[in-house]
Amino acid sequence: MLIGLSACGFHLQGQADYSAELEAIFLQIPDDATPLAQELNRSLKVSNLTLVDDAAAATAVLEVVSDDTGRTVESVTPQNRPREYRIFYRATYRVMSGGKVLLDNQRVIRTRVYTYDELQVLAKAHEEDMLRQALAREIAGVITRRLASIEVPAT
Repeated sequence: MLIGLSACGFHLQGQADYSAELEAIFLQIPDDATPLAQELNRSLKVSNLTLVDDAAAATAVLEVVSDDTGRTVESVTPQNRPREYRIFYRATYRVMSGGKVLLDNQRVIRTRVYTYDELQVLAKAHEEDMLRQALAREIAGVITRRLASIEVPAT
């Protein structure tokens, strides 16, 4: 079975083949304390990509241009109080190497809807935080997988 999976191009997470241009990646992100920054660091390391602390030492720069999250009211009760919220997380990023754009301004958006109960404010705030972290994890996974799709033409 394992031979059949590898023949179809299936790879375990962290086992993708990356372009030589991505040998040493510098992660440039506006705020390194956001859920996305934390999840990207984790995801890149799990994928066996080398993160460097200095852009000059990098073979590629993964720049997160924007990283924001929020929520909107999805539905209300008959008393006009929020019943459901839609939480969103969106990020725009690009990948550069030696002055060349390898991947230009890619936008990723993930959303979830959750119910709200004003009698459980603390629990719902915790649920929202956990959902936000899960959305950031999904986006980090998408970005990491897209890095594997970068093919640099030979010069």
